[in-house]
Amino acid sequence: MGVGILGTGAYVPDLIVTNDVAGAAAEVDDAWIRRKTAIRERRWTPPDLATSDLAVRAGRRALAAAGISATQLSTIIVATSTPDRPQPPTAAYVQHALGAGGAAFDLNAVCSGFVFGLATARALVAETAGYALVIGADVYSRILNPRDRRTVVLFGDGAGAVVLGRTAGNGGVLDCRLHTFGHMSELISVPGGGSRQPYSPHPDAEESHYFTMDGRGVRAFVVTELPELVKDFLYDNDVLAHEIDHVVPHQANGVMLGEIAFRLGLTKAVMHRTVTEYGNTGAASIPITLDNAVRAGRIQQGQQVLLVAFGGGMSVGLGLLEWH
Repeated sequence: MGVGILGTGAYVPDLIVTNDVAGAAAEVDDAWIRRKTAIRERRWTPPDLATSDLAVRAGRRALAAAGISATQLSTIIVATSTPDRPQPPTAAYVQHALGAGGAAFDLNAVCSGFVFGLATARALVAETAGYALVIGADVYSRILNPRDRRTVVLFGDGAGAVVLGRTAGNGGVLDCRLHTFGHMSELISVPGGGSRQPYSPHPDAEESHYFTMDGRGVRAFVVTELPELVKDFLYDNDVLAHEIDHVVPHQANGVMLGEIAFRLGLTKAVMHRTVTEYGNTGAASIPITLDNAVRAGRIQQGQQVLLVAFGGGMSVGLGLLEWH
């Protein structure tokens, strides 16, 4: 018996935010944003919704696709770096809204979080033979500095989900590989709000809750570290580059994805993208993109799918799937 994805689901808010709107306070226009990121628009969450609301909607769609009821779940994992509150875990709200039981907890590996959650759920399902719901969900629009052109134009909000369960045969989630490079943790951060730097009403701390990123440092990390990590991962799984049919990468930046595709050398694989329409949706970007491809019928039974995530920490999560 293997452990595989039984159903996928995704949800993005209705509000479409154009480049001109997103870039207004940062004094950048549509042409500049398209040239730098290949993003045309993104979705931002209205004030009455939070991360758990998006996660619940994606989770329901994944459960429906899998033909599984929420009461059959043994585990819910929500991968997010924008939780509803510092406590309790956002997954507790999701569990309650779905009417599920079992265990529910959050996991934070920033934009790699979904693959970290997938690896965790795979091990739990293999051990317990239950069903797991893994959700990547983020509402980055709430932590963006509207005047910072390096970040405000990149991010959108959304949630994506998968249901994991036992499968006949050896297909499904074949392997996952997780990495963290803690010495580079300052490349991406939200400085304020934790025990190191608690929230403060002082004017000097006003912007400490904003997301910050060293874009050049992140790009250098991705183009130097990622290709070798992928190469080693495939080698260890006895898979040749030309045997990969589909790549579902983290949707960090459309221009960067073009460079990554070349450097990975997966010349026969289809690289799936949603970054143009949704921007960078954090931990949600891989499951949203996977759901988009599955519902469009682009991924067929028996094909090999590579998940490639990278994010703050700095973290890298790789997943190898045989679709069933």
